[in-house]
Amino acid sequence: MSRDVVGGLHLQRMSPDDLPEVLEIEYAVYPFPWTHGNFLDSIKSGYESWILRDTSDQNRLLAYFLVMQAVDESHLLNITVHPEYNGRGFGRYLLDKVTALARASGMHAVLLEVRPSNIRALRIYLRYGFSRIGVRRNYYPAPDNQREDAIVMRLPL
Repeated sequence: MSRDVVGGLHLQRMSPDDLPEVLEIEYAVYPFPWTHGNFLDSIKSGYESWILRDTSDQNRLLAYFLVMQAVDESHLLNITVHPEYNGRGFGRYLLDKVTALARASGMHAVLLEVRPSNIRALRIYLRYGFSRIGVRRNYYPAPDNQREDAIVMRLPL
């Protein structure tokens, strides 16, 4: 199993055994979360699926991300930090790992979609160096059977 260790933090590949904890965070963070099947399909498809654990806190799951490699670009599908651990640099740490994996795979850029209403994530991506390159209309489900656009962002590598 691939693993990076920094202090008491362990970054390792996500496995199906991790999904109950992943889903606990996913359902706590998002009003329209990914399903168990979404995560399982991503793992089985060989997407870069990683989790960050704190070994100094009973191996607690802190964050995770999933990336799909497509031709010469990586597509960041999901990146989530447990709400209790926001603002501690874990999101940036995971973005560093995402870009390192993309570079190691010979990718030229990282793409992602983000809700315009997710102001916190939008600010993080802009600070990290992502640029807005487009909009996907009615991309995300929203309350009351509505849809929300997605802002498409790109980070050249």
